[in-house]
Amino acid sequence: ELIMRTNVNSFYNLLEIAKNNNSVMVYASSASTYGSLPPPQKVGFESPENPYGYSKFAMDQIAARYAKINPNITLIGLRYFNVYGSREFYKGSTASMVIQLGHQILNGNAPRLFNDSENIMRDFVYIDDVIQANINASLSMKSGTYNIGYGIARSFQEVSDILQKELQTNFKTDYFPNPYTGYQGNTQADISSAR
Repeated sequence: ELIMRTNVNSFYNLLEIAKNNNSVMVYASSASTYGSLPPPQKVGFESPENPYGYSKFAMDQIAARYAKINPNITLIGLRYFNVYGSREFYKGSTASMVIQLGHQILNGNAPRLFNDSENIMRDFVYIDDVIQANINASLSMKSGTYNIGYGIARSFQEVSDILQKELQTNFKTDYFPNPYTGYQGNTQADISSAR
């Protein structure tokens, strides 16, 4: 209920502000709208599996209807995939895997990964690219929903191995069972429409 109130109900207020000001509005959607669908994930083929993903999918549907009946405004939803970058350390356990693994290694600890991490794939996209996507979206004047990712998936294991190589460490990975049910196994953005 809190997620729906926060993401969906308040979205209507933002849409009214955009309408009253003939605005371009770029809003954050999410790759979580795809749930566990096989990659590459493409706009128009969604299957959210949790309240957050569903709320973002609802926002996309509301924006599409709203843009259709209000052609004087531009509404652009960007479905961010796995964003990483500097200054996200404050997010703690919700920080990207790149940052979490990097901090574990920098602190002198072995990287901790779920069992079978060589098969858990994510489309990692750097924050500077996401910023450029937001700027370009705001200039496009074309309403719609777009995937923002790199377009190539890498496994958690591969990210961990790259970090160890770059940080010149050779810790043995600490594997443990994945405690989450309904965990997204593989994300890879189809970025053709965003391009």
